[in-house]
Amino acid sequence: MNNNNNNSDSRPKSLFADKAYDASKSSTKPTEGTLPIDISKEQSAGNTDQSTTDSRLTDSSVLLTSLMDATKTTIASDEPLKLAVVGHTNTGKTSILRTLLRDVYFGEVKNEAATTRHVERAQLTDNQTGEVLVTLYDTPGLEDASGLMDWLEDNTASRRDGIERLQQFLATDIAQGGDALGSSEDYSQEAKVIRQLLASDMAIYVVDAREPVLGKYKDELTILSWAAIPVMPVFNFTDSQDANIDEWQTMLARRNLHISTRFDSVAFEFADEMRLWQNLATMLTHAEMLEQLMERRTENWARLYDEANIIIADFLLNVAAFVQEINEDDDPMPVLQQMQEAVRQSERSMQHKLLNLYKFYDNAVAATPLELQAYQQDPFDPELLKSYGIRTTSGAAAGALLGLGIDAAALGTTLGLGAAIGGIAGGLLSNTGSIADKLSGVKRLYIDPATLTLLATRAMDLLVAVRHRGHAATDATQLLYAKEQITTDDDNELADDESNPITPWPTHKLPSELKKARGKPQWSSLSSGKSEQAQSLRIDAAWSLSSKLQARSADNLQMD
Repeated sequence: MNNNNNNSDSRPKSLFADKAYDASKSSTKPTEGTLPIDISKEQSAGNTDQSTTDSRLTDSSVLLTSLMDATKTTIASDEPLKLAVVGHTNTGKTSILRTLLRDVYFGEVKNEAATTRHVERAQLTDNQTGEVLVTLYDTPGLEDASGLMDWLEDNTASRRDGIERLQQFLATDIAQGGDALGSSEDYSQEAKVIRQLLASDMAIYVVDAREPVLGKYKDELTILSWAAIPVMPVFNFTDSQDANIDEWQTMLARRNLHISTRFDSVAFEFADEMRLWQNLATMLTHAEMLEQLMERRTENWARLYDEANIIIADFLLNVAAFVQEINEDDDPMPVLQQMQEAVRQSERSMQHKLLNLYKFYDNAVAATPLELQAYQQDPFDPELLKSYGIRTTSGAAAGALLGLGIDAAALGTTLGLGAAIGGIAGGLLSNTGSIADKLSGVKRLYIDPATLTLLATRAMDLLVAVRHRGHAATDATQLLYAKEQITTDDDNELADDESNPITPWPTHKLPSELKKARGKPQWSSLSSGKSEQAQSLRIDAAWSLSSKLQARSADNLQMD
């Protein structure tokens, strides 16, 4: 054995050196959270100058001797998976990480090359135990793999294995960049990627599915294969009509890369994420951490859906129970306008709760569905009702008084006022008045069934949109779930249409929980101003209604 290597660095200088190296013994420890990773350049310290053939042979002998002493250590069952995210520049690596992390703030996403300039780290943990399951490394884009491949072919021996050739490259000035560079060649960005690869357990290679298969991508895969770790291609932007997945898969198969997956960082599908982790797990000897991650993520996804439906149900009950009383001779317009504004604010609050639940916190960072026109429209706009195929009762109309309901029994002898209000606002419900109201000349104003149905439909559509929205979305594109909005020239065409696939129920058949809320004004914080007390009174009804909302969503999906 060769004992001439007197380098004082204790790290092994050989195949899988980083895997054999115990990072816990290093004096430099990264801080918690997301931060740049500076992979040590010391792994190349044992390499000598490769300027002559003799020195290459000597260096080869040293390295091969080291290989005999080194033992490959794969990921252990109790260790987090170290996963490098690599690929050509501007393929959406950071975008994929944002969506996997549910973090709109991670990294920087721009529609331009070389946005990420350093390796950044993030962790996926078990939310119950706090245990780190996967450490993700976002790497700079590979900018000139073809140029690097030419250099490797010209300056490294083809009889060496891949890691030896990569380590030899990492020892040169062209891998350092900056002031150390003595020539026009600069592969410092590629060097950052390669260092992280050698320190990782496996990698995903992000492919922009819209791109044609070019020689530079083939060179990238060749260089990645030399790191001797499992690499799985992941297709991004698969929802595009320009996707070339079949062409890519043919090329990948010729390079023995038969396991790949689709994961669109904008048009998100939870099933695609689970498939990503499952495919990675098949490439590992010990997949316990990934199995634990999949179990937790599945549980959390279902829990979020339950909580979201409760948020929607609670909002609808709060609005349904909203009642205001006025005297028989009072002008209802001021009160109704106040009611409409209260409902608008309540809907906006519900929408932001849904967005926050799914970690869409800041519209300035990532676009959310609320930026789409459908959510900018006033819920009391008659055109919006029409677009959803919802028709109000026979006196319904338009303008500022849309959404008004008045107890017919409370109109008394003021037929002129009642008819005028009915002609403007509609929503006359004869089954909700009381004899006491009629005798006392009191009118009760509330939100009518058509508006309640519209609010329910918009809320459920928003939930679907959020669940299919990646955290890397940067513009308000069309909703991916969207059914075509129904418009008709005949207002009567969809009246009482129980087959309307857009709304969760026919307008005249409100769920029993909403009907019950009509007689429970104490359930509404909009009526009483007592938010916590009102919410506690309607909580059981909210659970019951949320179950019906989930069932309605499932029925609509089956119809689609």
